[in-house]
Parts: sequence; structure tokens; C-alpha cells
Amino acid sequence: MAHFINDRAALVMEAVDGLVAGSGGRLARLDGDPAIRVVLRADWPADRVAVVSGGGSGHEPAHAGFVGPGLLTAAVCGDVFASPSVDAVLAGILAVTGPAGCLVIIKNYAGDRLNFGLAAERARALGLAVETVTVADDVAIPGAAQPRGIAGTLLVHKVAGHAAQTGRPLAEVAAAARAAAAAVRSLGLAVSGCTMPGGTAESRLAPGQAELGLGIHGEPGIERIALPPAADLARLMTERLGEAVPGDGPLALLVNDLGGTTALEMQVLTGAVLATPLGRRVRLLLGPAAAMTALDMHGVSLSVMPLDAATDTALTAATEVPAWPRAVPVAPPALRPLPDRLAQADSGAFPSHDPAVAGAITAVCRALIGAEADLNALDARVGDGDTGTTFAAAARAVIADLDRLPQADPAALCRALSDRLARVAGGSSGVLMSIFFAAAGSGLADGLGWPEALTRGADRLQAHGGAKPGDRTLLDALVPALAALPAGGVTAAAQAAEAGAAATARMTRAGTGRSSYLAAADLDGVEDPGAVAVARAFEALAVAGAGG
Repeated sequence: MAHFINDRAALVMEAVDGLVAGSGGRLARLDGDPAIRVVLRADWPADRVAVVSGGGSGHEPAHAGFVGPGLLTAAVCGDVFASPSVDAVLAGILAVTGPAGCLVIIKNYAGDRLNFGLAAERARALGLAVETVTVADDVAIPGAAQPRGIAGTLLVHKVAGHAAQTGRPLAEVAAAARAAAAAVRSLGLAVSGCTMPGGTAESRLAPGQAELGLGIHGEPGIERIALPPAADLARLMTERLGEAVPGDGPLALLVNDLGGTTALEMQVLTGAVLATPLGRRVRLLLGPAAAMTALDMHGVSLSVMPLDAATDTALTAATEVPAWPRAVPVAPPALRPLPDRLAQADSGAFPSHDPAVAGAITAVCRALIGAEADLNALDARVGDGDTGTTFAAAARAVIADLDRLPQADPAALCRALSDRLARVAGGSSGVLMSIFFAAAGSGLADGLGWPEALTRGADRLQAHGGAKPGDRTLLDALVPALAALPAGGVTAAAQAAEAGAAATARMTRAGTGRSSYLAAADLDGVEDPGAVAVARAFEALAVAGAGG
């Protein structure tokens, strides 16, 4: 797998330099030893308790990305997934600790406990006031002697950072952090491992599998499961978390992207989690955001913490740290009615029924729904991978409205189809087909027969879309099909559409659309997905025996 790196040995230092360079002067780093990589506040006056944390790199933005007012004073960065050395941690403590003392927050991994713990002891021996707190928030293994410290550590950072920022003494800052660490609980799940920079992707999971209860260093989960739909996954994870969170009071929730999960997926999971019994207790939401990652792991973790007035104040306190996932109150979604003018734009035709028309529409829609995966796979090679979903979504909407369509009035039927496609079908394909049916409906209203009216639709489609036959679009199947329709009927049209779609695989230049930005080698041998969709539709019509 390709990575944007120079020298793997210099990766962490170069990443630290990039973070500091892009901080607008907020951050600094210690200099003098390339093995000591400490990021600290550039404006730190050492007049309050310092809060220091860190660990292995690869969890960005944790930990260095959370250095700033109200959060960490300094972060010590080890190699990827490796604890920093004792000297590095000690350097970080010495650099920021003044008379008020220092709190060191440690994730419960053996390397971190040893290196941060020994550094704290050495700092005490030098006369500094240093307290430590260890976070062990992972509930993946019930009764574990040493639960891991994972994303819940970040909530402890915020509680401790707020206490320090408000000028509280070291004993109180440490007590607040220990209370937070004792209360927070986390659970992770992933559908992939992670890829070490400069290495190759790991593939220990079969398609459709997930690992529940994983750490943040690419280690396998405690349990391998079949990946359920998001709603079921949310119930599973929140039930496990609920067993570890006593009481029924309000909660704060951090929804953490482990590095490779898309924003769309994270939003779906967030909604699903909030809809669970545990989720309905959530009053403050942090994320969804990539906060403590595991490089490019495709996964998510949930962290919950009981919420009282003090914790609420700490988590919602403002901080200028850009990467921090701001806590927001959970509220019911705000819904507004559709504009009245949108309803006025509907065709307004009364429903009517025609068994032959209903059968033809159903056959085409089912064919497009069935072709969703194939069309998406084609489009992933020459576009953005959504052609199948666009046509399938339109087909599902038409089937859902079938009994409300004016099936016995051809012109009104085309206008109604145009209205529905304009409303539900995204992407250029949906809009183009809406134009096609609108123009065809006008042709039928003007007295044209079906072949001529559909040809008018294709003409308007070309005028508005800017493409023509030979440009490697759905027109390469549609235009030949309509040309064959008057003499040969639907069967001939289907054959012409299939031949036209097949011909697009030999076209190594596209005249429009996303394919027009691709090289000839990327297009060669791949049929245009829009043309294939048209061919599937005509094939379904021919099989259904519609028209002739």
C-alpha cells in the first residue's frame, strides 16, 4: 500500500514538525535530540498545573493534536504504536512543570505504564510535584485484570485540562482526572486491521466479518462476529457498554472514528447509537470524529461517561484546539415541511390502472434494482461508483408510487415519472432521465406515438446534457434502441441497446461526465454503466412482452 512518507525512521519527527508548522504559532516542540519528540504549548507560562500525556504515534490527532488551553500542556510522541522513552517523557514533564506541579495521564498499556511511570518517579526525585492517573476504559474483556486505555482517555484529558486551566491545585486536578478515569467506559469494533506506514495492508478478516473489542494498535478483537446492519451493531455495542455503566442517569458520548471509516458511516452509526436505550440517556455528544485513531483502521469506538454538573462544565468548556470534537447537547432532530411550491410542481394527474403498463414498469424497475451492484462495480472503474444506486433508488421510488401513477394516460404517466425522478434520483443520470420523460410526455400530449415521443425525449436529453452518441454515455444504448423500435418493436430495441452498450467498451475516450477525465487505458474494455442500465431496462421490457 502506498503512503505519503519520506523515510519511515523519520516519520514521527516529520509529522510533529508538520503539526507545529501548521499550528499558527500555538505549538512548539522540544529540540536537541531527535529521539525526544515533545509537542507543547508555545504560550505556556507555567503558572498552573501542567497536564502531560502521550504514547505511541499512529493515533492522530491524539495525542499531540490535543495540546492547547483547557486540554494537554504537552504530549510526548513515541514511534508508531510504541511508547516513548523514559527520557522523552521526563523531558516533557521538565519542560512544562512549574511550582503548581504536573499531572501525567497514562493509557493502561505496559509500555506506557513503565515509561511514563518511571519518568514521573524521576521527576519527583528532582523535586517536582507530579501526580499520575492511569486510564483503563476498555470493557471488551469482562473482568480483565488490566483493561486497556483507549479513546475514553480523551475525556479524561478534557476533565483534567479544564481543572488545570481554571487554576485548581494539583491534588484537585488529579482527583478530577481519577474520578473521570474511574467512570469512563469504551468499546471498539472494526472491519479491517490497519496498515503500518511503508508496510502492506493486513487482511485477517473475511468479507462481512468484524472484530468486536479491539485495541488501538491493530491487535485482533476479542470476538469475531458477522457484521450486522448499523442499527443492530449499535444495539450490540451499547448493550455491552450499558452492562459496565451503572445507574440510569445522563451520559456523555464520544463517537470515535478509528481512522478509515467514512463520514457517512460515522453519521449513520451515531444516529443508530442515539436511538438505543443507552443512547437515549446521552445528553452530550462528542463527534463523530477521528479523535484517537489506529492509522487507517476501518472501525469505530464508543466511549461513555456519566454526566454530572462538573463533568458537563468540563466537557463543554471552550478550547481553541482545532481537532477537539466539540461537545454538543443532544436534541431531537429539527424537521421542517417541504415547501408548498414543490407540491404545486407535481404533475397533478389522477391515478389510473393499466395491467400491461404496470407490468412493464415493474419489470424495468426490478431489473434496475437487481443490477445495482453490477452497475456500481462498473461505475467504480470509470466514475464514482454510484450509477447502480442512482437507478435503483429511482426504481424503488417508482414501484412505491406505482398505484398512484396515471398508468392509463401515457402523457400524464411520463410527466409523473419525470416529477418523481426529479425528486428522488440523484446524480446526473436521474436528472437526465427526468428530462427524457418530461419531453416524451410533451410529445405524447402533442399527438406523437410512443417511438416518436421517446425520440423527442432523447433529443432533449442530448440538448440539455451536452452529449451525443459516441460520447460513451447512456445515449449509446438509448439512441440505437429508439431507432430500432418503430420497425422491430421492443425485442429489436433491446438487441440494439445491448449492442450499443457493448460498443462503449471499445470507446477509449468519453465526451462528457467523470469518465471524460480518465485515460484511455482506464476506459478500454469497460462498458459505460449508464448504457448498460438502459440495455437492462429494454431487456426487461422485451422479456415482459410490453409493446411491440
